[in-house]
Amino acid sequence: MKYGLVVIFVLVTLLSVYSSYKTLKEKNMLGASLSVATLVVFGWFTIMTIIKNGYPPTH
Repeated sequence: MKYGLVVIFVLVTLLSVYSSYKTLKEKNMLGASLSVATLVVFGWFTIMTIIKNGYPPTH
């Protein structure tokens, strides 16, 4: 069950990396700030989930 959680966190983190790059390139500061905030939060969740549960997660 936790395997899906890691995958979702990784996908959201990768999408936020792309959106951060795209909005910074277009100089859209509101979008950039929101996408960087998303990157920081979900990146942290991803790293901590992998550290705590491992990849693939163990019981």
